[in-house]
Amino acid sequence: METNGGEGRGAGRTEEELLKGVRRRMEQERRRGGGGGGSSGEEESSSREGSREVLLQVRADLFVNARSWERVRTALSGPDPLRLSCRFLRVEELSVSNTRRLLELAPPRGLLGVDLRYSSLGMEGLASLLPLLASFPALGSLRLHYCNLELRGDAAGQEEVLKEVALGLSRLPELRRLSLTALRLPGHLRLLLSSLARPLHVLELPYLSLSPADLAFLSCSHHASSLQRLDLSENRLDASSLPSVRRLLSSASSSLLHLTLSGCGLTDGLLGALLPSVTCCRALRSLGLALNPLSLAGLTRLVKGALGMASLRHLLYPNALEEYQPGLPELPSSAQLLDWPLDELQDASATSSQLHRLVREAGRTDLVLTCDLLNYHHDLLD
Repeated sequence: METNGGEGRGAGRTEEELLKGVRRRMEQERRRGGGGGGSSGEEESSSREGSREVLLQVRADLFVNARSWERVRTALSGPDPLRLSCRFLRVEELSVSNTRRLLELAPPRGLLGVDLRYSSLGMEGLASLLPLLASFPALGSLRLHYCNLELRGDAAGQEEVLKEVALGLSRLPELRRLSLTALRLPGHLRLLLSSLARPLHVLELPYLSLSPADLAFLSCSHHASSLQRLDLSENRLDASSLPSVRRLLSSASSSLLHLTLSGCGLTDGLLGALLPSVTCCRALRSLGLALNPLSLAGLTRLVKGALGMASLRHLLYPNALEEYQPGLPELPSSAQLLDWPLDELQDASATSSQLHRLVREAGRTDLVLTCDLLNYHHDLLD
């Protein structure tokens, strides 16, 4: 929260002096309201409204859902001397019309990020909201999570709507973080990201069903060499897409701080081919590889590679395949690895002990290993 008086007035004054100033203005308002003065009450009211100053400005991070929508709308619509503005706006389960109204009420200056979650926007709804986001000159972060943005190939006009979305993104000149969860637009990443004139620093694309063409574009795009955080979780990688991912990591090797490849179907062989490119990311601080089908031998190779990365501080690794009960498919999906029970006859702590022993022997007391997916969140690592 910040407080300021009018146009920078009150700087250097004590809280007691500011309160006296507020009381003085209130007394003056009452005296003016009680006298005749030859002008009508309506004219005096209009005059006071025009001269009223903002005495308290509140800047906050707002979380808005269907239950709190009316209260937030009232607060943003409230008259001076209180003015509510927003730095980061998170909206959950709100209709397109109410989300639009919220953006129309929010003061244009100071909004840094918008996070829309679990709302049935649809591509048309998103296309209608993006022009409103263009009115916020400092907007640097846009996150869209589970907003029903799937592109249906059998629906007429979908390509045109997607072009409108791309045009809307192009009008956000300060955008540096773009998070698109479960967008499911295979083959359309070029259209969306090519519209951004300046490179992104954070790109999170989990559950996007990325195609080899999408990854090939991303690896050669103007965003690649500027990425500081990259999340490709739950996009299945195979031998055909691996060259693009390696090229992407090579381009981002000097800038990338956080990399998440959880649930990407990385087997021992695929990880072995990818690991040299990962270890070349010399600034990397966290690496997430949960829910990949790796054996104990693959995990051992992973940790040995991580030990050579001086900047790495957090490694999220999956349970070894040997720790699961019999019957797991040969190439299990991330959902199967998440739901399949661990074998009670196997000592799960033995894998952890073996991997941590490698860390101790290397003297890397600064490197944290964990397989606890539920309590691991990369936003807490900065």
